[in-house]
Amino acid sequence: MEETMATSVKYDDWRDHLQQHGYTIIKNAISPEKAQYYQQQQIEWLEKFTYGFKKDDSTTWTPEYLPAHARGGMYFRYGVQHEAFMWEARQEAGIIDAFAKLWGTDELLVSFDAMNITFPSSNTTNSQPWPHIDQSPQKKGLHCVQGFINFTPNGPEDGGLMVLKGTHKLTEKFFETFPEQANRESWGPEDWFSFEASEIDWFRERGCEPKKVCADPGDLIMWDSRTIHYSVPPQSEQMRALIYLCYTPARFATPENLEKKAVLFKNKQGSVRDSITHSTFHPQILTRDSTVETHPTEHKESFFHKILDHHHDKHGNEGQATEGGLHSELKKDQGDFKQYIKEDRQLEEEGQTYGGLM
Repeated sequence: MEETMATSVKYDDWRDHLQQHGYTIIKNAISPEKAQYYQQQQIEWLEKFTYGFKKDDSTTWTPEYLPAHARGGMYFRYGVQHEAFMWEARQEAGIIDAFAKLWGTDELLVSFDAMNITFPSSNTTNSQPWPHIDQSPQKKGLHCVQGFINFTPNGPEDGGLMVLKGTHKLTEKFFETFPEQANRESWGPEDWFSFEASEIDWFRERGCEPKKVCADPGDLIMWDSRTIHYSVPPQSEQMRALIYLCYTPARFATPENLEKKAVLFKNKQGSVRDSITHSTFHPQILTRDSTVETHPTEHKESFFHKILDHHHDKHGNEGQATEGGLHSELKKDQGDFKQYIKEDRQLEEEGQTYGGLM
């Protein structure tokens, strides 16, 4: 595949840091007050389950009192990707503006990604690093930039994102040097590749050093998907809270991609990292023993479906960009989106959504 974004232009802003080091921080993408609001929404979502978790009782901050999660605090089941507050966060102007600036277009599609809320007492003490990338070596150049909105203070000891600075510039060289590694079993259909310790040494020998990414509430962290990264467990008493998201230009999507996203949306399922080509399915799950909800509640036609319809009308089967943009269309749909949020919350209060958890 051809490169989809120029990486040799100097911008004199945060994009230069992304190009040089493989990650960047956009300060105050949302306000600290909004960050606190989203953290509270996450807490309230956890307290709706019947496992006994209570924010004010630290003895319940352990796995037996929490719904199923991974790596100490990653939640991607129970249809959480389509909770009202998750969609509200994805619509934050500061977040969309950053990705629009990155890609040079406001015609974007967003991933249906997970959230993370990790408590100091979470069972992560023995968690081992899992250094990986999220872009296939078959794709040349930059195709995907991942991100998350940070909701809590996150310092050197607080757990969080670790990157190997500069590895995004060397991953193509690595697979050219060791072509037999690209197809080993760790490679999956979602562009995910995990590196072994000896392979990390290859990058370290070429000057790539680990960097714990620290941030304040309201900051947006973005990283090149070719950058080797992993999470580290907290060594402090600070809670970690965030929402993962990824936006890519709508013109990258084929009609098949859009249809698949429509199915995911309708079924309240998730896709991770690349908002278009990645299609990891995370169905609604009722309990920690993975009972699946087979008849999720359906909402009326949403703003997302209107985007799909608009994209089909505008680009047809070729998926090529033409004059105009989605920006004005999204503005027109703003009222519908607010009504969608209102109705979604009402259904939630009545216990009619999210796997009947209430």
